[in-house]
Amino acid sequence: MNYKQIYEEWLRNPYFDTDTNLELESIKYNEKEIEDRFYKDLKFGTAGLRGIIGAGTNRINKYVVRRATQGLANYIMIQGKEDMGVAIAFDSRRMSPQFAKEAALTLCANGIKAYLFDSLRPTPELSFAVRYLECVAGINITASHNPPEYNGYKVYWEDGAQITPPNDVGIMREVGAIADWENIKVMTEEQAKKQGLLKIIGKEVDDAYMEELKKLVLHPECIKKHGKDITVVYTPLHGTGNIPARRVLKEIGFDNVYVVPEQELPNGEFPTVSYPNPEAAEAFELALALAKEKDADLVLATDPDADRLGCYVKDSKGEYHVLTGNMSGCLLADYEISQMKALKKAPKDGCLIKTIVTSNMADAIAKLYKVGFIEVLTGFKYIGEQILKMEQTGKGHYLFGFEESYGCLIGTHARDKDAIVATMALCECAAYYKDKGMTMWDAMIDLYERVGYYMDGQKAITLAGVEGADKIKKVMDELRNNPPKEMGGYKVTEVRDYQMEKIIDIKTGKESPTGLPVSNVLYFDMEDGVWVCARPSGTEPKIKFYYGIKGKDFDDAVALSEKMGKEVVDMINKMIE
Repeated sequence: MNYKQIYEEWLRNPYFDTDTNLELESIKYNEKEIEDRFYKDLKFGTAGLRGIIGAGTNRINKYVVRRATQGLANYIMIQGKEDMGVAIAFDSRRMSPQFAKEAALTLCANGIKAYLFDSLRPTPELSFAVRYLECVAGINITASHNPPEYNGYKVYWEDGAQITPPNDVGIMREVGAIADWENIKVMTEEQAKKQGLLKIIGKEVDDAYMEELKKLVLHPECIKKHGKDITVVYTPLHGTGNIPARRVLKEIGFDNVYVVPEQELPNGEFPTVSYPNPEAAEAFELALALAKEKDADLVLATDPDADRLGCYVKDSKGEYHVLTGNMSGCLLADYEISQMKALKKAPKDGCLIKTIVTSNMADAIAKLYKVGFIEVLTGFKYIGEQILKMEQTGKGHYLFGFEESYGCLIGTHARDKDAIVATMALCECAAYYKDKGMTMWDAMIDLYERVGYYMDGQKAITLAGVEGADKIKKVMDELRNNPPKEMGGYKVTEVRDYQMEKIIDIKTGKESPTGLPVSNVLYFDMEDGVWVCARPSGTEPKIKFYYGIKGKDFDDAVALSEKMGKEVVDMINKMIE
């Protein structure tokens, strides 16, 4: 059926409730809106199912949630693991509690036990809960840092990581096979509880999660000595981080933690920001104002599901500097690896893992400490996949992993990025460097001096709807079929085409395999270690460009990075004109 026929079917079918019918009736004269809602089904990307809340197949609603969950249930039963149960968490967004309950009751209707959190929880705790409760899978209802009109549905497998091949393909195949909405099983909450299939969880998992985090502190003596002298301003951006972040900091010895009052309580409308993203300067406006009032050493912000952490640090002159995801990730990587080695807690075959769009400074850190180094596709699930591989093969041990988009993981208690443990670790770092008479900004500059002034950036171009999808495809096709010979004045030396699974040496024409799974990603290596990477977003209607350079000093690196970012955007705008 075409989109118009599917729209009409939703209007006629009594399966869909009155509210859905009224919403669809309200757009019956808006052809473009009908097309956008029904021209495709929501697909799993790097973070699962994500879309605008509303009626339609290309929207997130209770029917799409039920259908996704029925497909997951079918796949679990095919694997013969229906006795293991599924953990379910949700964040502060619109409809998150309702969607979580819909998912739980669909699982219960299929005879699969659902462990549903009693209130909102951060993404990393859901990842932890999957393994702690020995579940076969996990579901998290969240749209991370997207605007308020979005929500999403992340699926985790029994290792605690987001689904990767072949499980993601298998689940989507089962979802796609559901042609009749009436074939989706449903059950009431009362029935599910009576049959012992719906179990509400909370404090026990919270306590176990906290204990795992506290085990990861490397220098408790520094916290004991300086914890009372360090002032932290923190904002959960109306999301899930408030309680766990404050709890872990208090329990390890940081007393001077001030939460931005206007952003403390959960609110799916995110009234103080247009975009609840710790990458955005806007997200820190209130926190920085409070930081100046309290003379804070650190200013921290977690996104709504608390898997990503943004940070500002104060220098010796009292000025605040933003740490990008690459900067904070590298600073933590340097601290964790150096101190594990100093304390003789680092295994000989330890590894640092990063994604392909993350700073080459990570490569330099791995080289500095002579540890293993692994590069994976974009998406933290691929870092989780490597942790599982190490455990299964006995080859390699995870030391630290991160991606440029403000996400990292210390320890293996979870298999997704964890902003709660990152909050704890950055505060520990502050205490450690204070003991050495250094600020966190001093530590950042010291790292640059030791490994080089790497500077990285990202530009995203939003192209919504059917026309936008066509333009994104056009750009990727043009870059793939006619790769640029230079960008920003740097000659391209090598093209990595992850969709075609080949690396092409521009000078010799020689081809070699990428060694990574198939993905619609293009990576251009250039002279002087400069690089640019292009990929369509897996969760938003955007095409993203990542780039990195290396400068003589900090100001030079910033200038070169800004120049490269502008030239990349200009090049792409010409393609889509």
